[in-house]
Amino acid sequence: MNSHSRGIARNAAVVGGATLLSRILGFLRDLIIAFALGAGPLADAFFVAFRLPNLMRRLFGEGSLTMAFVPVYSRIREEQGREAAFTTARSAHIWLAIVLGGLSAVAMVFSKQLTLAIAPGFAADPQQLALAADLVRICFPYTIFICGVALSMGILNAEGHFLTPALAPCVLNVVLICAALSAVALDASVPHVLAYGVLAAGHFQFVMQQPALRKRGFSWRGSWSFKDAGVLRTGRLMLPTVFGAAVYQINILIGTFLASLLSAGSISYLYYADRLVQFPLGVFGVAVSTAALPSLSKLSARADMDGFREALNASLRLTLFISLPAAAGLCALSEPVVSLLFERGAFADGAVEATALALMGYSAGLPAFAIVRPLVSAYYALEDTRTPVIAATLCVALYVACGVSMMQTLGHVGLALATTVASWGNAAILLWGLRRKLGQWATFQKGAALFAVLGAAIGGGAWLTVDLGLWSVALIPLWAVAYAALTVLLKVPEATMVSDVLRRRLTR
Repeated sequence: MNSHSRGIARNAAVVGGATLLSRILGFLRDLIIAFALGAGPLADAFFVAFRLPNLMRRLFGEGSLTMAFVPVYSRIREEQGREAAFTTARSAHIWLAIVLGGLSAVAMVFSKQLTLAIAPGFAADPQQLALAADLVRICFPYTIFICGVALSMGILNAEGHFLTPALAPCVLNVVLICAALSAVALDASVPHVLAYGVLAAGHFQFVMQQPALRKRGFSWRGSWSFKDAGVLRTGRLMLPTVFGAAVYQINILIGTFLASLLSAGSISYLYYADRLVQFPLGVFGVAVSTAALPSLSKLSARADMDGFREALNASLRLTLFISLPAAAGLCALSEPVVSLLFERGAFADGAVEATALALMGYSAGLPAFAIVRPLVSAYYALEDTRTPVIAATLCVALYVACGVSMMQTLGHVGLALATTVASWGNAAILLWGLRRKLGQWATFQKGAALFAVLGAAIGGGAWLTVDLGLWSVALIPLWAVAYAALTVLLKVPEATMVSDVLRRRLTR
């Protein structure tokens, strides 16, 4: 393992830990908002209002903006120096403020029309429509702050700092928790207090990044230009990534549409199962890709293709080292895990079984979901944002074809399996496409085969404990330790690397 591989593992551990904390706080946030707001018209109005800036965040913020900006920033810093890269960052911030400020002004003026566009059913209730439109006016400027956070994240990640940006989502969760509890305590309008909480959280998230930026010599005051070449290049790279994010949202809508044609509850079973798969994926899948992008971008800017290949292989091995046993364990213990988390109230035995079957279908695709992220990071580091969008578009068609055929006999489980098939197809297309750019670069398969065998053994052992009911879930740490011990005994480099990183963190 070279220094880049160790750096990716170290930074992935930082991002993964912060993401885990954010997911836990997010779960707590959902519980408290449900307590304070319930699930009636007021809750519907708030969630519709929050969906608009959240969609803008997904389309233009931390995904597309950071992915497009980091390679450009890294190349400018390598070729022209740090000050030139800082100038590009300041210029990008000016453009963001102008464009997003204009969009926010339009959204605030036409908030009623925007609300009807995404929730036409509100037209039947003028009071609910008026409330939602009012909340949109409060929430939408959050977009300005969160895109500023995404730009700050790009600068800090390119400069080798990951902790502060990774903790930003925690701020949103904490602020919304405090807002919900404060509204209840003060007997205030819960949806309005939450909406102002969203706006305040965006401000705090942006302010939180500033000390880390100053520590690395960056200031928003300084030279900038409307015609900065780096900003223009970032904009060109962003266009395909925004379309790619839109394709992902379309895929979700298609899945919901197809599930609505099945028996009642199918949409819910898929939603809850997907939430469970997204938890480990968000912790290690996002962590590795976030950590890999700056390293890959630097190597690409230096034209160090040998180092690029090694760093990419290391990222994929590290991702599969964690995702393959996680997929096996999640598949084996799907029913007791679903039962522990959801079986209460109206969520009865039948719902547990149906959700567990969907979870098994998704679990088979977890390694594919995970490796797509570092693969996409590799394309972005090479400043190719078109190929991932083409691959994602083709896989939407594959998902529809598989989903329509498999749902006829397997119901909602067929849709989960269709997602898995489409994800493996996406990974295969991206792997094949990199051969044209890097030659015979892939060396991660041997390690992946070993991880698959060990993961299957651990998963098989976990499956034998299912009859213990909820106690089988309590044994998950034991299986994790067993897998770690086996890989250490077999001298797997990833095991040594992860253990070294954890040891340093615990010691510190």
